[in-house]
Amino acid sequence: MALPASLDIAIVGAGVAGLAAAIALSRGGHRVAVFERFDTPRPLGSGLMIQPGGLAALGRLGLRTEIERRGHRIDRLHGMTGGGRTVFDVAYADLDAALYAVGIHRAALHGVLWDAFTACGASLETGAEVRATQPASGARAALEMSSGRRSGSFDLIIDASGSNSMLRGQVTARKPRPFAYGAVWTTVEDIGIAPGCLAQRYVAARIMMGYLPVGTIDGQGPPLAALFWSLKPETYSPWRDGFTDWRDEAERLWPECGPLLSRLGGPEDFTLAAYSHFLAPVFRSGSLVLIGDSAHATSPQLGQGGNQGLIDAVALADALRASQSIDEALAAYERRRRTQIRFYQAASALLTAFFQSDSASLASLRDLLFHRMRHVPYLRREMVRTLAGLKTGLFASAGPDAIAGRDGNV
Repeated sequence: MALPASLDIAIVGAGVAGLAAAIALSRGGHRVAVFERFDTPRPLGSGLMIQPGGLAALGRLGLRTEIERRGHRIDRLHGMTGGGRTVFDVAYADLDAALYAVGIHRAALHGVLWDAFTACGASLETGAEVRATQPASGARAALEMSSGRRSGSFDLIIDASGSNSMLRGQVTARKPRPFAYGAVWTTVEDIGIAPGCLAQRYVAARIMMGYLPVGTIDGQGPPLAALFWSLKPETYSPWRDGFTDWRDEAERLWPECGPLLSRLGGPEDFTLAAYSHFLAPVFRSGSLVLIGDSAHATSPQLGQGGNQGLIDAVALADALRASQSIDEALAAYERRRRTQIRFYQAASALLTAFFQSDSASLASLRDLLFHRMRHVPYLRREMVRTLAGLKTGLFASAGPDAIAGRDGNV
């Protein structure tokens, strides 16, 4: 039996993956309803990088041009120790002159997706915290809210509610594993100390300070940058209490940031982010499917969270378009995404220990190996492929368009 041209689809979560999926599926002719737990959907965090695969996915949604207008083109990653030794100096052009990333404020990315969402015909219900799905007629299912209310029934339910998903327990009993380190983030004026570059400073693996130009919120106004400092979530209160001493420490580590640090009002200017590692062994159960951080969450060490969520969204839309049943579509979606996601989950978890941990030996090994790897052409290209999100396995890679799916819009 052929898959109906128009399905009733519920999407839980109005974040990056959820909005992208709603846009793609609504344009594909499906009846889409988005359920968001906040009263007003809003982005969380400061800045992120959209890698070439994510840019290709946004291109399929017709949104890449506006993202690039608001964001800041990133051509390289540069990281050095507090003592001045270069650890990373990797440029996208080392692999392909046409490759680059875009640094963007989360509010800008959310704004572009939101504008496209409001125009796509999908419906939205806010203040709806979904805690479970329940069987309905036939193979359909309904959503059960924390309030006890039950929604209408749907052919397909997409969990895009993020790393704290309440639904994925219906797919797997596996639990997220918290990372020891998180970070505090803030948005500052871009004073031009790292044009076209994600720049970082390291003290062993205990401290990582970063600066990412992110462009503007709406394409107007002064350019902005995301400033971050890694720390353990349990040390957040002492960090707040010692903010003045921390500011002096940060300026000693990175003197060029002094003008920015002196303008900070206090610790309330920062947002604490904690990270966890999770990969669902399967992405689906019945009519429920996981996408984005609901299916795979990790540290931002390789900057792949938003990218993988965008690619998930267009991959799921492609699978539904090409399949004869929902079960066939979900199986095809999982096959297409699992290999690349598995690689980046493993790579992110491995790299995190070298950059955010208490291990002095791993930090020393990092400084020795990564400095030398960039001088070996093959290894340098592999570093760029990994950074750019183009790896599809340990020894396999693909171009951005191939990773984001077929040519053309969705």
